[in-house]
Amino acid sequence: MEHVDCVVIGAGVVGLAAARALALRGREVVVLEREGAIGTGISSRNSEVIHAGIYYPTGSLKAQICVAGNRMLREYAKSHGVDFKMVGKLIVANDAQEEKILATILSRARANGVSGLKAISGAEVRAMEPALRASSALFSPDTGIIDSHALMLALQGDAERAGAVVVFQTPVMGGRIADGAIELEIADGTRLLARSAVIAGGLHACAIASAIGLAKVPQAYLCKGNYFTLTGRTPFGRLIYPVPASAGLGVHFTLDMAGRGRFGPDVEWIAEEDYRVDPARAESFYAAIRRYWPDLPEGALEPAYAGIRPKIQPPGAPAADFVIAGPAQHGAAGVVALYGIESPGLTSALALAEHVCDLLADL
Repeated sequence: MEHVDCVVIGAGVVGLAAARALALRGREVVVLEREGAIGTGISSRNSEVIHAGIYYPTGSLKAQICVAGNRMLREYAKSHGVDFKMVGKLIVANDAQEEKILATILSRARANGVSGLKAISGAEVRAMEPALRASSALFSPDTGIIDSHALMLALQGDAERAGAVVVFQTPVMGGRIADGAIELEIADGTRLLARSAVIAGGLHACAIASAIGLAKVPQAYLCKGNYFTLTGRTPFGRLIYPVPASAGLGVHFTLDMAGRGRFGPDVEWIAEEDYRVDPARAESFYAAIRRYWPDLPEGALEPAYAGIRPKIQPPGAPAADFVIAGPAQHGAAGVVALYGIESPGLTSALALAEHVCDLLADL
């Protein structure tokens, strides 16, 4: 059996950020990744948005870590040459009920410490985005977009320069907590004995935690989000969001780093991983988008890609907070498990990594 200091399970953006932070603090780190490359799951199947921390309940981990992560991410991207653009975001209302929701969002965001967010009139909206229909909106200057793959490459490079090792095609199949250490079994039969472990397995985090015998593991649910590419001319220079939906932020408009427009994600609860985009789902997209962009041409949407949110609450239940379970929660010394790390996980990655390090500081 091989002995290691610290194992990070998962080489998505959060796992790589955690590996980097731990290695920079002098830990010997091995990253175990089930796939053949970094960031093939949630980290590469999202909107690549730098979130400001607007929506989340005041005092929640999502609110606190997103606001801190926004600042840390921008500073990191500048210092490491990772492309990003602070294009700003408009959250739009089109009736009296939606305007009430905007007022609630604004109040919550200010309580969360979000800077720069302001309410603007319909006339101001049209001056900023002439093609956009809205009776009023919130404008967030601290929202942007980032090259998520370049970010992950930078994190991997930092981690490896600090001595971390990333090992691919090493899915963790089981293990146990014993004698103050974590024994892990890899699919090829290799067994590792680690002094500490970080479970950053994204969609598989709950299953991994259960497989190694952790207590108090939440139930996992899969919530798929489909994206459609906009063909033709891009109508907006900023990100456009409707008021939030029950399990997501509504079908919104985002830009990629090349300036191409796309819409999504929607909400589709599924029983198992499936990344196929059903072209028929475009019908509901047209209706949702035309509430704020009535000139969307028929036939302008083409299936793009899908991502899956790692939910830890069932359909219809209130959105769950991030869960960062350390020894105080599950009773296993040396283990930190991250559950339900959906949006704003990309924005929050560096701040989440620091939190993980703090939980393992005495080990």
